[in-house]
Amino acid sequence: MPTNADQVAELRWKKVPVLDDGFVCLVDVMGDDQAVVQAARVSYGEGTRKVSDDRGLIRYLLRHRHTTPFEMAEIKFLVRVPMDCWRQWIRHRTANVNEYSTRYSLAIDAMQTTTPDEWRTQATSNRQGSAGWLDGEAGAKLTASEAEFQQQARALYEQRIELGVAREQARKDLPLSTYTEAYWKIDLHNLLHFLALRMDSHAQLEIREYATVIGEQILRPLFPVVWEAFVDYRTEGMFLSRLDRGVIGRLMERLATSGKSHAEEEDFLAAQDPTWVDLAHARERDECRAKLVELGILRAS
Repeated sequence: MPTNADQVAELRWKKVPVLDDGFVCLVDVMGDDQAVVQAARVSYGEGTRKVSDDRGLIRYLLRHRHTTPFEMAEIKFLVRVPMDCWRQWIRHRTANVNEYSTRYSLAIDAMQTTTPDEWRTQATSNRQGSAGWLDGEAGAKLTASEAEFQQQARALYEQRIELGVAREQARKDLPLSTYTEAYWKIDLHNLLHFLALRMDSHAQLEIREYATVIGEQILRPLFPVVWEAFVDYRTEGMFLSRLDRGVIGRLMERLATSGKSHAEEEDFLAAQDPTWVDLAHARERDECRAKLVELGILRAS
């Protein structure tokens, strides 16, 4: 069975491709599953020894949101990512970052391109999301115009450089599709938070692909027990609010009285939280409905 050292040696400096010219690679790692356990036992003392084993302790910590032990492990990555995607990434202000500088070096000669079948349409219910795909003919036109624009933008940049324009100024009209590179060092707790947000189906597709690579291809082999608990309690888990629990309780009473095996939409609306009743649109109500459908309590409409 491979050890953590074997996994680190296998993954270090291995560039895992993302998008058309991006990548993620492991630079270094401090700690493993055992580091989380050791930190917890130093902090919590004898009380944690009631947990049956190390796996149980890690699962307990993650389940009950005891985050400090996970901060004792750190991972350093090198990433190549389009600048518009990096804008979202860098909003997570819980890492140490050193980005490739286009003031000192020439901009990376690579831009993210979009194939005709990758153009997404704007979601009508979510102003910051997408839904569906453009048809092939429209996509082909957009891809062709994108290629032309990117070529012109790069040519303009190189022309400025050849004329002696300062790099810090020559770069100003490069598109956000231009790739950048950065070292990104983060502790395990904050990395799990990043992955929970950016692997979620509501995250933008491009950053979701980076997060999925980091999680499934790097973090999982390095921290297998932590990863198992993370999937069970975060990515595949479900949070129920006080309002959600109230709805479930009222629905169960209705089902017990009616003898039905599943609640219908009218049952849900009758059992909804009173604060939602007069709202034409309530995101919390919609999210509650989706949870009940996933739990098999409410029949999908």
